[in-house]
Amino acid sequence: MSDKQKKPQKLKARLPRGFVDRSASDIRAVNEMTAKIRAVYEHYGFDPVETPLFEYTDALGKFLPDSDRPNEGVFSLQDDDEQWMSLRYDLTAPLARHVAENFNEIQLPYRTYRAGYVFRNEKPGPGRFRQFMQFDADTVGAPGVQADAEMCMMMADTLEALGIKRGDYVVRVNNRKVLDGVLEAIGLGGDDQSGQRLNVLRAIDKLDKFGPEGVALLLGPGRKDESGDFTKGAGLNSEQVDKVLFFVDIKDYAESAAQLAELVAGTSKGSEGVEELNFIGSLVTSAGYQSDRIKIDPSVVRGLEYYTGPVYEAELQFDVTNEKGEKVVFGSVGGGGRYDGLVSRFMGQPVPATGFSIGVSRLMTALKNLGKLGQDEVIEPVLVTVMDGDVEAMGRYQRFTQQLRAAGIRAEMFQGNWKKFGNQLKYADRRGCPVAIIQGGDERAQGVVQLKDLIEGKRLSGEIEDNASWREARVAQETVPEADLVAKVQAILAAQAEDRKRAG
Repeated sequence: MSDKQKKPQKLKARLPRGFVDRSASDIRAVNEMTAKIRAVYEHYGFDPVETPLFEYTDALGKFLPDSDRPNEGVFSLQDDDEQWMSLRYDLTAPLARHVAENFNEIQLPYRTYRAGYVFRNEKPGPGRFRQFMQFDADTVGAPGVQADAEMCMMMADTLEALGIKRGDYVVRVNNRKVLDGVLEAIGLGGDDQSGQRLNVLRAIDKLDKFGPEGVALLLGPGRKDESGDFTKGAGLNSEQVDKVLFFVDIKDYAESAAQLAELVAGTSKGSEGVEELNFIGSLVTSAGYQSDRIKIDPSVVRGLEYYTGPVYEAELQFDVTNEKGEKVVFGSVGGGGRYDGLVSRFMGQPVPATGFSIGVSRLMTALKNLGKLGQDEVIEPVLVTVMDGDVEAMGRYQRFTQQLRAAGIRAEMFQGNWKKFGNQLKYADRRGCPVAIIQGGDERAQGVVQLKDLIEGKRLSGEIEDNASWREARVAQETVPEADLVAKVQAILAAQAEDRKRAG
């Protein structure tokens, strides 16, 4: 074996599957969006709270997405005390733990909002990531459905605050109790039928994916997909299937309310659920929210294994072009519902709760499609160039930079290899800097600086054809006293802003 040391291999830079790096423009867009959402929540009297990214795995429990096994669907590690911890997969389970742990100190009703990243240990795909941001609002300790009605109104107000106009969105409302009543009416009540009820709920949850025909197969004998794989059905007979499909296929609640009430009459929960839907409808209408904004719609089937009462979903109704070039309705950007059992499992006593979650990344995509996000101007920094590297010169350059910053102007002093001045101007050009400040030894001796209007200079270089045009144009470079530096930069930036305004 050779004594010569092997050359160490370079690490390969690679992004983990299902994760993304975020650019400055994306970060600014998210900040702009979440600031508007936060303002609405604050206006409704909600306060912020923050929980850690990690929770003990048993705190997440059976509420993991589409899973009966505690560790599936989450990223987990074992601590040095041999307890398992997992990255949170949503913001609701951590809130339930927080409320239970601090129950004696919390003022009920507890009205709070949170924004943060959540993690799913699932197979990534197009538009499906393992890390994404949610923005939640919840009320804990409010048993009446007026709290659910308020959530729906707040969701509608949030979408409008983000610039989505009426007619382009709707908040749809259903009630898990009504579906429980339908299931009881077709003979699936009682604890001994819990397994079959769960299969029915999972079949209904595929309505958007497979349509009524596919769901009918999943409710009945089962469904074979295009690859030949067979999914066993819930085993309902044709009459039972028809009643379930009637419920989830209701398009106009007002027209079908009497028939629905008749279907669930005599069931333990169904009639109560219908009354709650009617109450929510009356409350939101009284507050000025008509059915074009908040709509009672039994086809909403989200989270039926999770929620215990009203469920609601915010949908955007305009068309977008998907990755296949097809026109499709944008669809859901958030939703929620009543989850009275989530906090209670820590407490051993009833703790009512309701809330909703906005998918920040998905909503950001929608807002960009509408031109409602990322439109604010971001002015790149004024660049103070470096001509000399001695202490006295560097001190001056830094002083100029700080003077600009103190005046509210975004500015930076060049920190790269200053000995190649051309590279500094190339850097300014690539960065989109609006102004470059230049001071060599001669200028320093005279107490002046050169200001180069880089935006105007770029335009002039492409448009000016003769000396007369040059004289008529705004001067792209000029020399000013050091004392006038800030005022002159402000004047140049104002002129550039006026040019953009005229052009736009």
